[in-house]
Amino acid sequence: MPRPRIIPDLTVFAETRRLLAAGGDKAVSFATVAQATGLAPPTLVQRFGSRDAMVSAALHAAWAAIEARTTEAEAEAPLGAKGALALLKTLGPEAPDLALLAADFRDPALRERAANWRARVEAALALRLGGGDKGRDIAALLFAAWQGQMLWHPAGGKAFRLKDALRRFSA
Repeated sequence: MPRPRIIPDLTVFAETRRLLAAGGDKAVSFATVAQATGLAPPTLVQRFGSRDAMVSAALHAAWAAIEARTTEAEAEAPLGAKGALALLKTLGPEAPDLALLAADFRDPALRERAANWRARVEAALALRLGGGDKGRDIAALLFAAWQGQMLWHPAGGKAFRLKDALRRFSA
């Protein structure tokens, strides 16, 4: 009978992503993740088989969390421009993982997941902005502005407000 997992995979995934964010791809090895989690490197090898499989599993787990949060945000955000902004605000806490996940799209499955998520968020925004071609165009611009804001916000400086951007796009 296998031993119970004292340290769950989600903890391993979080540490793997933290190491990726802090030091890039070369910062993640069985040894560094073992040190961060308190697990033995052979335990990680046994769980994931390879370093690349561990990293992939961590990134797929992050996408699963973002997709679940998107479902919640879609259910909570009302129709209308305020609802579109509320949807993005609700998704905002996921931004650190989004920047990390966008950094490496060499994996076709991750790239497809990202494309599907973007299309989903843009469709949800367009629905709240009245639909049609104009709603889809504004949604695409708003999504791009939001992603740009999330990407550059950690670099400092005063960020523009999405509310102001939406007002300009809608004019």
